[in-house]
Parts: sequence; C-alpha cells; structure tokens
Amino acid sequence: MTEQPHAAHPATEHPHDPVHGHDGGHDHGHAHGHPDDPEAAWVELLDLDAVVFADLLADVVARVAAAAPADVRTVLDLGAGTGTGTVALARAFPAAEVVAVDSSPAMLDRARRAAEAAGVGERMRSVHADLDAAWPATGVADVVWASASLHHVADPARVLRDTHDALAPGGLVAVVEITGSTPVLPPGTGRPGLDERLTSATVHAGWNRYPDWTPYLEEAGFETVERTEHHATAAPGPTTARWARATLERLHEHLAPHLDPADHSAVAALLDDPAFPTGVSARAGRVLWTARRPTTS
Repeated sequence: MTEQPHAAHPATEHPHDPVHGHDGGHDHGHAHGHPDDPEAAWVELLDLDAVVFADLLADVVARVAAAAPADVRTVLDLGAGTGTGTVALARAFPAAEVVAVDSSPAMLDRARRAAEAAGVGERMRSVHADLDAAWPATGVADVVWASASLHHVADPARVLRDTHDALAPGGLVAVVEITGSTPVLPPGTGRPGLDERLTSATVHAGWNRYPDWTPYLEEAGFETVERTEHHATAAPGPTTARWARATLERLHEHLAPHLDPADHSAVAALLDDPAFPTGVSARAGRVLWTARRPTTS
C-alpha cells in the first residue's frame, strides 16, 4: 500500500522503560454521540476503524500468515477487543482455533458475537484474563497476535517472555502498533495546514506512544525479528466521515492543551456542524514486528 505521513511516531525508549499511550485496545474515548457511555464511544470507533481500514488489517494479517509456520492449529489474540483481529485471524488460518484473550467480559462477548456473525464462531474460544496478573492457561500456540495492546501492560518484557514460553518451537509472535489514524480534512477547514498541526499536536501530547519492540523481543528469546510498516488512505464516504467525526471528537478532547486556540475552535466548529463534510478522507498506518521462537529452545 502507498505510504502516507504518520500521525504519531513510535518512541525509542530503552526496552525496560516503556511508554504507555492512549490508542490501544482498552483505552476509552469520549464521543459526542455517547456522552454518558465512554466505552460505547470507544467500541463505536473500533467498529468504524475495522470497516474504514479493513484492507490495512488484511494486509498486516496476510504478512503474518505468510511468515507463520506450517500447519497452524492455535492462534492467540492478546487484547482481542471487539474481535476484529480475531475474525481476521480465523479467516487467515482456516484450520486453527483462535483464542481471544481480554480483561473485559463485555469486549469478549462482542468478539464472540463478531466471530459468530462472520461464520467462524465454532473456531473461536474466549479467555477472560488480566495479563498484568498472570499468563492465562491457553495451552501451546503456534501464533500469538498482540495488536495495540502490548504497550498497555505493566511489564511487557515479562509478557513477551511468557509469550515465548507459550509458543511451540518455531512459533511466531506478531506485535502490531498504530502509527497514526488521522482524518484528512477538506480544503478550507480552519487555517491552512490544520492537518499538519493536528499531527504535530498528537506527537507533543504523547499520543499513541510505544517503544521499539525489537529489543524486548530479542531479550525474551525470540529470533529473526523483522519490523515492517503498512499504510493506507481511505476514500471519502459516509462511513469514513463517521470515523473522522468520532476520531476528531477524541482528538479535540485530548489535544486541547497542545493546539492553538484558533485550531481548537476550528475543530469544535466542524464537530458542531450538523452537516459534517462527507468529503473527508482518512489515513492510517500499522507497524508490525514478527519474531520466531527458536526451534531449539
């Protein structure tokens, strides 16, 4: 896919000094449509993201499937959220059971319903577990997938060691982080350059920061660590506009201290306009780390 500018860049802290961000699977944002239910707002944004950037997820999952060992029987989805990744993994590995792990029973219920609606429910198993407490009893896995969830755990080095031990020799771990999900505003929105200033504000706010997972993976005992980037731009349309509105609501709330008052007012005016522009497009990226448990360990 064509590379696009990033909305935020990964941090490069030492592997024992991770930085926790605001854009992982369990953070909750506030949207105007759900003023009293932040979890509903976040779920809505996750569901919209799954539709708007479906091709981006497919691109990343396809790369993982290509790197996975032969005869994959069990895939773990750590921090499964609403089940978008769970369903994509079940489709990519049609002979495998996909185990969705999450600390939220409500999210696991949504993931279960998503799997059933996609026709893969018989191959999906849910496990309620807090990775900060202990590694769940999931059995031996051939692939472990952690999308936008690893930077939320208290001790990612320990979780990756546990991941290593849970994988069969030769098994694959895939760590995914979001490297920017940004609306591309129509011309004439605010002062020229508002898109770029929003991007800069996300960086200054520490939005979606995470470390380079390469040294973590190496210290956990993995080998053949590979880092790739995947980017996409979504075309304008009603669903993209809904995604853009939900995303701007989140940005507007969290980035107020980092935006010029005029820019903050321009975003507020856009959100308050009932005729939110359908001409808005969107861009997003994912960073993928893959690594393998040595066959001799």
